Amino acid sequence: MEIDHCLRQHGIKVTKARINILDILRKNDRALSAEFIFDECKQREINIDLSTVYRSLELFEKKDIIRKFDLGCGKYNYVIKQEDHKHILQCKVCHKKVEIDCPMQQIREMIKNTTGFTAVDEELNINLEGICNECKKKKHESKE
Repeated sequence: MEIDHCLRQHGIKVTKARINILDILRKNDRALSAEFIFDECKQREINIDLSTVYRSLELFEKKDIIRKFDLGCGKYNYVIKQEDHKHILQCKVCHKKVEIDCPMQQIREMIKNTTGFTAVDEELNINLEGICNECKKKKHESKE
């Protein structure tokens, strides 16, 4: 999706600074600090203040475009939200495939609740194989 279209879709005024901030977030596969984003804008020769970066990030978070991670001591990192995606669970016997929601949000919550950590970078590669109920029933019936 084009960044300017995304901004308009969320009711946000399109500016060169906002386009560049989102582009920097989109092109990085890790959570970034406002200072890092500010430095990247300066390298792109975008005339911007650090306060503008912070205001834009807060607006993007409010509009549910990005996630904000509290690193403690008043420091935060930001990552662009990915659209919810699915994973495929495949039966090893009949090869039937079932689509399931990505469990990453539940994993993040579990990590936070059990350890107090906030996951800021994550990579989850899931290759799920199992045996479906029909194949388990067939196997059980064949034993009888």
